[in-house]
Amino acid sequence: MSGTLNKVMLIGHLGDEVKIHRFEDGGCVGRFPLATNETYMNKQTNERVSNTEWHNIVLRNKAAEICEKYLSNLFLNSPSGVMALTL
Repeated sequence: MSGTLNKVMLIGHLGDEVKIHRFEDGGCVGRFPLATNETYMNKQTNERVSNTEWHNIVLRNKAAEICEKYLSNLFLNSPSGVMALTL
């Protein structure tokens, strides 16, 4: 798989604060849930269908620390908790 790059952009709602686990060697892992919504029209019934999918985000080291610093404030201070995340 050398020479390949996978990039994902998720735009959604935070489900909870970023939970950080720190290791003795100085590294850390951050985890948080993110909900994304999909809405479309069912052509057969002509009804609007809405689906919510939950993603368990796991980040390591510096990325985890950045998310802990900024997303925790977003979760606590924003009633909607909307965020965009590019991984």
